[in-house]
Amino acid sequence: MNWEIVHIDETDSTNRWLKEHGDSYPHPVVVVADYQTAGRGCGTNRWESERGKNLLFSMLVHPTDVPVSRQFHLSMAISLAITEAVGRYIGDLSIKWPNDIYWRNAKLGGILIENRIQGSVIKDCIIGVGLNINQRTFHSDAPNPVSMWQICEHETDREQLLQAILEAFDKYRAQDVRAAYLSQLYRRRGFHPYVDRDGAFMAEIADVEDDGHLLLRDDSGQQRRYAFKEVQFVI
Repeated sequence: MNWEIVHIDETDSTNRWLKEHGDSYPHPVVVVADYQTAGRGCGTNRWESERGKNLLFSMLVHPTDVPVSRQFHLSMAISLAITEAVGRYIGDLSIKWPNDIYWRNAKLGGILIENRIQGSVIKDCIIGVGLNINQRTFHSDAPNPVSMWQICEHETDREQLLQAILEAFDKYRAQDVRAAYLSQLYRRRGFHPYVDRDGAFMAEIADVEDDGHLLLRDDSGQQRRYAFKEVQFVI
């Protein structure tokens, strides 16, 4: 796709900025901010980011060819695009279901996707991304943040990385990415601890359904099915 890139100094949220201004862009557009005053993850989660140090952007696409039943395809495509682009700099990357970007057991980035549905298709999709790039220290109470600088101890060109992510997203957007996504999942192999509303248990990842539901198989052989926020990884 031919992306238009809009750079802004500061906003409360790049996702909200696109909600307000997106109708002016009938073509694919990316808004990139040096600082977000109210950057957020899913739900009430906040995103800490030092001014001018990280990659904070939102993408607006109009994927009317994607049926609502397959909207998780967009989440898989952007997750894989980020791991491919960042993987040119560092290894040991994975995707923590549904779409957190992990380096070993630490969170390198997060993705927030908001869709507007029209009939049976997705009219608009805003994909918000926060990646920890050149920040050296974190001060919030987030349990496990990490940046590329902390891993490789040198600065990364944020503009080059953004271009690589957009190119990779265009590629994955047009492919069947299910197998690639499953192979990149955090804790893809073996039994690991989880917690749901009934308590803690050990399980392995069995599958991820087309609509994004996570299927776990616990150590008694029982299969458990979860939507986002219904189960937590114990790290």
